[in-house]
Amino acid sequence: MLLVLAEVCVLLSGVVARYVFHEPIVWSDELAAILFLWLSMLGAVIALRRGAHMRMTALVSRCAPGTRLFLDAFALAAALVFLALLLMPAWEYAAEEAVIVTPAMEISNAWRASALPAGTVLMLAVCVVRLLRCGPAGKVLPAVLAAVALALAFWLMGPLLMPLGKLNLVIFFAGVVGACVFAGVPIAFSFALATFGFLALTTRTPMVVLAGRLDEGMSHLILLAVPLFVLLSMLIEMTGMARAMVQFLASLLGHVRGGLNYVLIGGMYLVSGISGSKTADMAAIAPVLLPEMKKRGARPGDLIALLSTTGAQTETIPPSIVLITIGSVTGVSISALFTGGMLPGLVLGLALCVIVRRRYRNEDLSNVPPISRSQIGRTFLVALPALALPFVIRAAVVEGVATATEVSTIGIAYAVLAGLLLYRQFDFSRLPAILVETATLSGAILFIIGCATGMAWALTQSGFAHDLAEAMTGLPGGKYTFMAVSLVVFIVLGSVLEGIPAIVLFGPLMFPIARAVGIHEVQYAMVVVLAMGVGLFAPPFGVGYYGACAVGKVDPEEGVGPIWGYMSALIVGLILVAAIPWISIGFLDS
Repeated sequence: MLLVLAEVCVLLSGVVARYVFHEPIVWSDELAAILFLWLSMLGAVIALRRGAHMRMTALVSRCAPGTRLFLDAFALAAALVFLALLLMPAWEYAAEEAVIVTPAMEISNAWRASALPAGTVLMLAVCVVRLLRCGPAGKVLPAVLAAVALALAFWLMGPLLMPLGKLNLVIFFAGVVGACVFAGVPIAFSFALATFGFLALTTRTPMVVLAGRLDEGMSHLILLAVPLFVLLSMLIEMTGMARAMVQFLASLLGHVRGGLNYVLIGGMYLVSGISGSKTADMAAIAPVLLPEMKKRGARPGDLIALLSTTGAQTETIPPSIVLITIGSVTGVSISALFTGGMLPGLVLGLALCVIVRRRYRNEDLSNVPPISRSQIGRTFLVALPALALPFVIRAAVVEGVATATEVSTIGIAYAVLAGLLLYRQFDFSRLPAILVETATLSGAILFIIGCATGMAWALTQSGFAHDLAEAMTGLPGGKYTFMAVSLVVFIVLGSVLEGIPAIVLFGPLMFPIARAVGIHEVQYAMVVVLAMGVGLFAPPFGVGYYGACAVGKVDPEEGVGPIWGYMSALIVGLILVAAIPWISIGFLDS
């Protein structure tokens, strides 16, 4: 609770000092980064204690009760194995960071890095306690022994794995990850186990490097927008702003079949890119719409499927951190990328609307009363302060008042004032639970991102990226074949790599090839970003999909079936963007 409140106060103070008093607080970002790693790790601890880490239970839920208990215990034991292996590298990493002095506050960086070993110890303790409470010892002990035996078996096979070279990529990043995911091991620990095994058994990389990659993935300041937007979304609900917005939107589209689904698509388009994180974007809008949509009979699985695919749809909407990254590593004009990014997102959004119309063409609206124009006007006036929030946030970013990370604190301050002064709804007794829930949900999401970052780094070091670029250079068929293969490759890569690390890795390699075969660099950027977005939100490996499930509090299994219709629409839209250059570059000269 205190860490969440401290982050809000530190960042908001920095905005006020810089923009109002023109006296920047030079240490605000540094302090926020120190607190952020502690918030991420302690949030991951609470998430593990509450069983809130995302896991795929499609197979586990269909097993007999005895088998299900075994697999649940095995999932905890697998997490325990990784945490035990990580403990010493995390300690060594914190010790190495002790000699580094932070530039602004001039304190040892160990104050920040100590969050890794501290969080690891606490998660180890939580795993032990949960295993003791999981069930009878006769059922739990075999699962623990199985997890330990598998780890030992891989260790003993180390001399045999080393000579296999690139085949180890398939063994660990397809075999181990796939087996763990479908056995019900939390997604983050599935990624982490495969990465640790690959690095420890097939390379000579010190494991302290993996601890550093976890730190990098979990504590990037841009990701601080995740807990802050999660908090903002909860405040929007508590203060009555969400209810006012939903009532107005329902008054406009309530008589249309699937109307609120269209609102979700448009709303994600509106808020996308504000935070720099798709998970934060979803956290900002999902709690506003999903409860009302469930009341109207929409299935949670279908809602989470649509939420996930809207996250992929809006990857190119400015101000997009991914587009900024592409511009910085490839030399493409960022202003051109921003101009070219609006229409591709709209094309994919329209494709999603086609699926919504088909799925909800028989929606029962008999319980939805007709709304008069005067009622629409009244609901609009009530909702106006709430509807203004996305515009306030976007204006603050565009006008340079706040960074993509800081802007969420402006939204939080706005929501608090609106709740206290306008809507007169602010339940202080709910605030502690909201702050703890913010930390829990954020910890689960950020730990997945941290482990995915470690896996991305391992793939980089394997030479996989360079080999892929060389293979694509020699493809026959010119730009059409290159574009088609790029679509497939980046969808696959998007399912295992976060957008920014992947762009940093592949951008300098692939964009020169695209230019050489005659593809406009802005169009290729749109195709790459959208293709990786599709992969990022496609189960069973897409990290973004599990982030959406965490935000919507829906079991991942429920959305696996419904998501493929929406994914098909995204792929059709993606093919249109790839086939028609005008969609991406038509407005560049205007």
